Amino acid sequence: MTVLASAPVVLALSAGFVAEAVKGRLVSGDPARVFASVSTDSRALADPVVVSGALFIALSGPNFDGHTFVPDLVRRQVGGLLVSHPVSAPGPVAVIEVPDTLVALQDLARAVRRASHACVIAITGSAGKTTTKEMTADLLGATFNVFRNQGNLNNHIGLPLSLLELRHGADVAVVELGMNHAGEIRTLVGISEPDVRLWTNVGDAHIGHFGARDAIADAKAEILEGATASSALIANADDALVMARIGGFAGRTITFGESEGADIRATDIVDHGFDGTAANVWIDGAAYAIRVPLPGRANLMNALAAIAVAADAGVPVSAMVPRLSALRPVSRRGEVVTLASGVRVVDDSYNASPAALLRSFEALAATPAPRRIAMLGEMRELGDLAITLHVACGRAAVAAGVDELVVVGGQVADGLAKGARASGLAPERIHRFADSTAAADHAAALVKPGDLVLVKGSRGTRMDIVADRLKGSA
Repeated sequence: MTVLASAPVVLALSAGFVAEAVKGRLVSGDPARVFASVSTDSRALADPVVVSGALFIALSGPNFDGHTFVPDLVRRQVGGLLVSHPVSAPGPVAVIEVPDTLVALQDLARAVRRASHACVIAITGSAGKTTTKEMTADLLGATFNVFRNQGNLNNHIGLPLSLLELRHGADVAVVELGMNHAGEIRTLVGISEPDVRLWTNVGDAHIGHFGARDAIADAKAEILEGATASSALIANADDALVMARIGGFAGRTITFGESEGADIRATDIVDHGFDGTAANVWIDGAAYAIRVPLPGRANLMNALAAIAVAADAGVPVSAMVPRLSALRPVSRRGEVVTLASGVRVVDDSYNASPAALLRSFEALAATPAPRRIAMLGEMRELGDLAITLHVACGRAAVAAGVDELVVVGGQVADGLAKGARASGLAPERIHRFADSTAAADHAAALVKPGDLVLVKGSRGTRMDIVADRLKGSA
């Protein structure tokens, strides 16, 4: 069982603490000066009260340099500056110099993470990370004071900024680790030093950068690195690519899934599609009836992962069951909105990959409706496999019972239409648009009372515009 800290630790983020943590030089200001907030975005420091208590970290990138904003922040009496070259500032401003401000941000986050004594739970996977994070945090919240990283703050900048919030005294942090290239998970694991690692699945998101699922799995497997005998791994027993890579894990392993032998196992599953699932969940030889109101069997698997984490932390199952029933989807990740006309819109417009889209089709097929419509944006970062994968998804749309297909995007999106036509969907039922703005008005005119409408696509296609137009047409 994962043992959490007996009491939360509240830290004062002083200039002296920061300088020591980042191995920097405090060139001006009082080492006892305490910062109320940390920011890498000067636009978030417009309020005079906020700026006076803030530590601004001047990050530099290929298209920007945070040092550009330093003179204005000094003029407005910012609390402190973390910089990589000398700046002129009056005595009250605490200025800390380091060779590299990004490395310093990551070092500071690691120092806060260690000093907080919080239990850190890190989640990776090709699909469902954010939803699983929210579920896990909700279940742990029955017993503990829980911090979760917000939105998609899951990269080499967002994760460190999130971990700095542990200075406020959380018992446990639930964070997601994102990546689209090899080596990125390794960096994030090194910063967060997780006590519990959760690996949800391996899909085809970002396969254009990797070429094959095996390469994606190898990159995701970086979450296993740096573990000790006291570490715990929560792993998907139904995913062969995950299971093939966890044999050498240094700590305890807990599996979840439908597979016989999974430690946290679902049986007697009743799939209501976008209306959720019901199942019996077996934990330590006892069965518990649960209901997950989020769409599709994929969300049942996400719930099993969250249950595994919470059970390992000592949360009673009796406290989990009502929280599972009260779960709500994360914004634009499977939100089901019923319009006054009776049209049901599934707003899953945040992002898309072929594997995630196929899971959405499974839910679409399992949900009773007089007519099913799929409004799909192209899926990006698929490389040489883009057309092949889009054609396969077009075929799957027809197999799921789609009656009308709206396709949005560039040339690769033609694969969706091609696959649908090849599977027998009449050409007049396939509607092709170059961008989501052009598609939005047509989409609103297309739907009829009682329709079930799935809206999904890669973030860059802005399918949220289509979803919002539909929801605004109520």
